[in-house]
Amino acid sequence: MAEAAPRRRSRGGGGAARRAERSGINIETAKYIERNIPNFEVLNDEALEIIEYNADTILEEVGVNFVDNPAALERWREAGADVTGERVRIPRGLARKLCSTAPSEFTQHARNPAKSVVIGGKNMVLAPVYGPPFVRDAAGGRRYATMDDFNKFVKLAYMSKWLHHSGGTVCEPTDIPVNKRHLDMLLAHMTLSDKPFMGSVTEPSRALDSVEMAGLLFGKDFVQNNTVMTSLTNINSPMTFDDVMMGSLEVYAQNMQACIISPFIVGGAMAPVSVAGTLTQVLAEVLAGVAYSQLVRPGAPVIFGAMVTSIDMGSGAPTFGTPEASHITYGAGQLARRLNLPFRSAGSFCGSKLPDAQAAYETANSLNMGLLSGVNFMLHSCGWLEGGLVADFEKFVMDADQLGVLHGLAKGVAIDENAQAMEAIREVGPGGHYLGCDHTQANFKSAFWKSELLDYKPFEQWEEEGSRDTYALATNRVEYLLANYQQPALDPAINEALHSYVAEKKASMPDSFM
Repeated sequence: MAEAAPRRRSRGGGGAARRAERSGINIETAKYIERNIPNFEVLNDEALEIIEYNADTILEEVGVNFVDNPAALERWREAGADVTGERVRIPRGLARKLCSTAPSEFTQHARNPAKSVVIGGKNMVLAPVYGPPFVRDAAGGRRYATMDDFNKFVKLAYMSKWLHHSGGTVCEPTDIPVNKRHLDMLLAHMTLSDKPFMGSVTEPSRALDSVEMAGLLFGKDFVQNNTVMTSLTNINSPMTFDDVMMGSLEVYAQNMQACIISPFIVGGAMAPVSVAGTLTQVLAEVLAGVAYSQLVRPGAPVIFGAMVTSIDMGSGAPTFGTPEASHITYGAGQLARRLNLPFRSAGSFCGSKLPDAQAAYETANSLNMGLLSGVNFMLHSCGWLEGGLVADFEKFVMDADQLGVLHGLAKGVAIDENAQAMEAIREVGPGGHYLGCDHTQANFKSAFWKSELLDYKPFEQWEEEGSRDTYALATNRVEYLLANYQQPALDPAINEALHSYVAEKKASMPDSFM
């Protein structure tokens, strides 16, 4: 009789409600992670002080290059740096002093205020893969990305519960002219999702387009006083700041939009092979970049970035999920916290060509490293394949599902009266079971994290349903999410203004694929 009642209810309104809840059509986005666990620290105070001292020595004695950017050289000269040609040597302590005006945390506003995120402190914001020119899926294999692929990824990110951010160049749509594709990508983020998003950095003029489009979406005055975009400013390691990235940084800093100042380092090729040497270079580059953002506008929001991989000394290919990369990421997190800056690193990194066991091992290592290192903004948290050359649809949903584990781990261990479960232990007593006790009935829905993808069914049922592996389950998940995508509402006047802006901008210039 106890089993019959739920079956009868399943045919009524209560069962329908539960089925609707399980269907995922009612789109839910988890709040950004707030850590209740300690960070993992690999460096003691002496090691940190040595690295900081050596980084200042590099800035003072070796210097950094600001290429094709006379305005930047003049700003540095006025700040007290020694400028010779394009080489900027920064007196000991100056960069750190300039960095002190950058905020320790900031809010990035979403057009849906419920999905705004706070970057910094003990928070972690998860964003999807960024930048691959290729995509892969079960039906089409590996191919150049298109705008249709891009739109699908934005929809998947919007539908994914554990992703807090829509990202930026989730893949590079090669069927759209280079000088116009940023407009279509921004339009997709702004209209197909209501999560936070990233601006364009491929030219200063495109950064300005991003600011202007954000002004249409949020209101121009709001944008000038609030952060609504995060952008990725990569440093050309070793120690070179080009005019394109710095020009974009200047636009964003002037308009109070956030920049991730991020060295892109393959250890052994663009930095020393040693962990301490690489950390020293990372810190020197970030200090120079963050300091420059504050020369442009004191108080502009910035994020300490560290995108570090090692290298296979036999083939020269980058490797991922390695102990050395983890040590560097843990150490970079410590250095970022000592600067009182938000920290960006980690992701679903792997070098595999397919979403296979290698991809799973390397991704798991990289994601857990990100959580434990204190990352505040995790770019590439889902969809990364083949060293970042490929955005994979199946891996996107596999990774997005596993991001729920990070949420669970970050919660830590509750120790309140309910969590102590003393009444349950008294109720069940020796030799009993907990399945029907009051405490289990009150807590079972939220007690354990539950995958929306992985298969935990008995062997016989799994076999009857087609013996599907994780890749097949992921293919079904992609199809399901896209079939049930529902576009978030947007004011028709804003929607029309955005489309008109894009159309006018495109019409104002010839196509260029260079």
